[in-house]
Amino acid sequence: MNNSITCIEHPLIQHKLTLMRQKDTSTAKFRQLLEEISMLLAYEVTRDLPLEKVSIETPFATMDAPMLAGKKLVLISIMRAGQGILDGMLKLIPSARVGHIGLYRDPGTLSPIEYYFKVPNDVHEREMLIVDPMMATGNSAIAAVHRLKETQPLSIKFVCLLAAPEGIANFQAEHPDVPVFTAAIDDKLDAHGYILPGLGDAGDRMFGTQ
Repeated sequence: MNNSITCIEHPLIQHKLTLMRQKDTSTAKFRQLLEEISMLLAYEVTRDLPLEKVSIETPFATMDAPMLAGKKLVLISIMRAGQGILDGMLKLIPSARVGHIGLYRDPGTLSPIEYYFKVPNDVHEREMLIVDPMMATGNSAIAAVHRLKETQPLSIKFVCLLAAPEGIANFQAEHPDVPVFTAAIDDKLDAHGYILPGLGDAGDRMFGTQ
């Protein structure tokens, strides 16, 4: 697999992902598991954030201690399913700014259509994490990154739960400079563009819709 793809195989992530995949997992449990996995993904994805030393006072002494350097992250949710990952990551990184991009997939062409876009004004001063549970065909991820590159963030990473080999190949062809972090790379896409074995439609399972 290309070096720009990182499959995070932490046992807790894999265990919780298996529970999410099961068709009889309730909507409430699915949301809870997605939030928990998202916090674990955020922990792994932010390993290389820059630090700087600042002077602080403990109850006993003054010391130079590490803190995050510069502006905090901006998290971009691809609506609507990206909200589940966003909520979990914000539990771990509450100071992050948040943006949203609304895309839906045309059922005939599988091409993404944008209907909403809102990001912080100072995104060019921040590192960006784009979140969406599924990278299936990769078309939505590709379109989102093209649009968000226009805002010129310091860097971009794409974070998802599941990816299909076809989606990864399509994404890398368009954005070889953007690293992808995922909890699993599944077998393939079906004729309708869904990931197999997958976990169903993440948005429907998260919100209890069909």
